Amino acid sequence: MGEARTVRTTCPYCGVGCGILATPDADGTVSIKGDPDHPANYVRLCSKGSALGETFGLEGRLLEPQIDGRKAGWNEALELVASRFNDAIAEYGPDSVAFYVSGQILTEDYYVANKLMKGYIGSANIDTNSRLCMASSVAGHRRAFGTDTVPGSYEDLEQADLLILVGSNLAWCHPVIYQRIAAAKKARPNMRVVLIDPRATMTASIADTHLAIKPDGDAALFVGLLNHLDEVGAIDTAYVRDHTTGFVDALHAARNWPVEAVAAATGLRPSEIAEFYRRFAATEKVVTVYSQGVNQSSIGTDKVNAIINCHLATGRIGQEGMGPFSVTGQPNAMGGREVGGLANMLACHMDIENPQHRDTVQRFWQSPHVPDKPGLKAVDLFKAVGEGKIKAVWIMATNPVVSLPDADAVEAAIKACPFVVVSDILDTTDTIRHAHVKLPAAGWGEKDGTVTNSERMISRQRGIVPLPGEARPDWWIVTEVARRMGYADAFAFESAADIFREYAQMSAFENDDTRDFDIGALSFIDDDAFDALKPSFWPWKAGADEGATRFFATGGFYTPDRKARMIAVEGVAATRTSTDYPLVLNTGRVRDHWHTMTRTALSPRLSSHIAEPYAELNPADAAELGIAHADLVSVTSVHGDVVVRALISTRQARGSVFVPMHWNDAYASHARIGAAVAPVTDPFSGQPASKHVAARVTRYQPALYGFAVLAERPTKVNASYWALAKANNGWRLEFALDEHTSDPAAFARELFGAGEGAEPLAYHDGRLGHERIALFDGARLLGALFLSPNPVPVSRTSVIGDLGKDFENRQARFRVIAGRPGQDRPDPGAIVCSCFAVGVNQIIEAVQSGRCATVDDIGTALKAGTNCGSCKAEIAEIIATHQLRAGE
Repeated sequence: MGEARTVRTTCPYCGVGCGILATPDADGTVSIKGDPDHPANYVRLCSKGSALGETFGLEGRLLEPQIDGRKAGWNEALELVASRFNDAIAEYGPDSVAFYVSGQILTEDYYVANKLMKGYIGSANIDTNSRLCMASSVAGHRRAFGTDTVPGSYEDLEQADLLILVGSNLAWCHPVIYQRIAAAKKARPNMRVVLIDPRATMTASIADTHLAIKPDGDAALFVGLLNHLDEVGAIDTAYVRDHTTGFVDALHAARNWPVEAVAAATGLRPSEIAEFYRRFAATEKVVTVYSQGVNQSSIGTDKVNAIINCHLATGRIGQEGMGPFSVTGQPNAMGGREVGGLANMLACHMDIENPQHRDTVQRFWQSPHVPDKPGLKAVDLFKAVGEGKIKAVWIMATNPVVSLPDADAVEAAIKACPFVVVSDILDTTDTIRHAHVKLPAAGWGEKDGTVTNSERMISRQRGIVPLPGEARPDWWIVTEVARRMGYADAFAFESAADIFREYAQMSAFENDDTRDFDIGALSFIDDDAFDALKPSFWPWKAGADEGATRFFATGGFYTPDRKARMIAVEGVAATRTSTDYPLVLNTGRVRDHWHTMTRTALSPRLSSHIAEPYAELNPADAAELGIAHADLVSVTSVHGDVVVRALISTRQARGSVFVPMHWNDAYASHARIGAAVAPVTDPFSGQPASKHVAARVTRYQPALYGFAVLAERPTKVNASYWALAKANNGWRLEFALDEHTSDPAAFARELFGAGEGAEPLAYHDGRLGHERIALFDGARLLGALFLSPNPVPVSRTSVIGDLGKDFENRQARFRVIAGRPGQDRPDPGAIVCSCFAVGVNQIIEAVQSGRCATVDDIGTALKAGTNCGSCKAEIAEIIATHQLRAGE
């Protein structure tokens, strides 16, 4: 057997774009390491990236085309898709069909889908789930710069003397960038970090200052900052004069925001605001990083422009350690922006509204027509589906029934649509279950092409394992449909390299520095050079040795007069709460899960940190509502509701509730938080306001709480509430019953799928109302069940650890239903470090014993935090809390 082949590829999670070294092993597993030579991460990986090897395999995979639930050949399925789309276009026009694509697909996939819809079908009804995470950044960039340009690079974040993080929980959502900043701050102790966020997220651990702002108060904060910069003479008048327009109007709007008004709008103390303003004005090297807390807002575009205005006014843009910086949520959100994956853009950063750009695109593609108006953005697109205006929709690599706002209405729309095509890797998701045609797509480890990260770096994604079953790349599927629709000559692509070459040629076509996106240097790259392509910044123009890392230090914007436009921003945020819905619901990510969990839920260690959906509440709010830690709660808006576990935390501001976005119907009974999010969008970007939803929280009181571990995944859970997660050697299940069960043993047998031959071990406490049952098949534990009138008081880690053990010794079986470890096996507590399965109790013991006083000490003693480092912020918080208690 030959030596294992290591493949250099790119992580499929967030927009950091980390390099991966993947090595397929002889046993079918894949070993994952960070690429030490990739400039995005220099070997670092987060917990999700480190666990990628655990997500390979065929569990749940869609491996063959299906039509109405039956197996079909590729030719039959492709012919049907082509004919149904052609029929709809012929009868109702091009705008009767739509594509909804994803930042999970590769640039080449995006390109052919955009070319087919906008160049040949003749509609702009192609949008992407990136609309949900960074459309406001795109709109803000285009308003200010004339094009969707990120001016700087990750190095600027490390070189800044003042780093401002706005609505961005880097520690959990972009952990490798967080690690790079932490290392830079350690090397340069005078570097200052300011976190602006309603929540004291884990990112607060790196911040010198946390400004706990009201939801949507950041527009007022930065408009007020512009006013302050003018008052103290910090405006770079030469840069403003030579390279911008609109300063007078922008400043006139900012005059309405003295510090006192900003304090009222933001909930911050005037002294906090004054200190932040003073530091910004006094520091030359300033980078402002922003993410979903800015973008996912009904005034998100205005927030982006308020931030950009401050950098333009001071000339702090495009230079080392200076500039506004948007970090994207998906691995190829930027690639989608480049190729026109959004309904209001054309490929290579050309604009639908611009007649010259439309002409350029049409002549390059030699296409019959290019739409002259934007298509339907995501929320409006599915509204049109529900209204019957869209007769055929093709959804690629995304799960809108979970991720879109007003998700129940989205599901109803898809169910009612005459023809739904879904191409995905999974046979069962909340969305694909409603498809008339299912098309098996290649997964991350099987695909070949490119992605672009948040700093404009193009990286290769290379296949690690062969395509399973009949799965095919997305670009191939779209190309084959296009050929059958009658466009074979325009879609003669035979490889991802073919598509990339055309895309690079288009970027340089009639450009002459009139557009920012230009990778003309790669226009004629051959297959071998494409295969060996190293991570490269764009723009990379023909004749240049390498790509440029920064824009706009000396102007050169992509507006008609080549000057940036400063935008007059009012800064006023809506009030949405009411007597009936008094809390602000904020949605977002957790550390170890991703989007709708179709990949991360396959990894036991990624579920070990947070295995259940939750609502995070401030202790004072929880007390007023009569909610205790670990209670079940209903979170309700006018659009829908969820039932999740209560997490009481001082990190959460009063008047707010945070619920993660990940859980879906495959892993929880009623936790699709998108169903409760209102379809309120930003008027410029069309991005939903997922961070500011009026809601109420009430205690949900079941008759019984339950916890179980199972050797096999249950086929059905007969419970009013449940949340399922993969564990080592089996599954873990939290659940609740609205009625007492008269036969707990029968309930356990049904849950575990156990036959009559299974041997039970039971414990009953009539006084406390506890029931505990374990079932064994010989020496094998089939499952253990715990019932209680209150949240079940057992050590989850201990009971999960019993799965896969040999219980030939009958005495050892009693430890299972005891629900706690023996004296020889202390309870590690809730897992903090997923990489090494280190629990909170282990860290507390190490601190209180005096053995460990720092995060590095914990790493030395327990290994926690020494692999991906994603848990370091949480470890630091535990140390701070328990050192204080030890000294009291």
